[in-house]
Amino acid sequence: MIRVYPSLIHSLKCHACAISVLNKCAIGLKMDCKSGQQCYTGKGKKVGFIDAMEKGCLDVGDCNRTASVNVPGTEAAVYSMTRTCCTTDLCNSAPTSLPAVLQLALASVAAVFGANALV
Repeated sequence: MIRVYPSLIHSLKCHACAISVLNKCAIGLKMDCKSGQQCYTGKGKKVGFIDAMEKGCLDVGDCNRTASVNVPGTEAAVYSMTRTCCTTDLCNSAPTSLPAVLQLALASVAAVFGANALV
């Protein structure tokens, strides 16, 4: 009988960036992927000319493909994103972060809009 101890199972660790401004990560994090996922870097152009970038974990079946990114809750395509995967810890390179003052400003704006949505 072979025993598998959960603490010995290694999940892939990746850089994560969901929001980018001027191709720089607004808030860079690290995340652990689930089984069947790999690290990825996505690149595209919003409205045909504004650079878009994202990083994180992606299901293997969605790797190395170009897909349309839709407006949430609709079928309206906003832009296409090419997602390229890699298979070692933090292989999707550290996201370039915005200066701290811009991160704070972006977080403040998000907090105001979030608070208004609750009212």
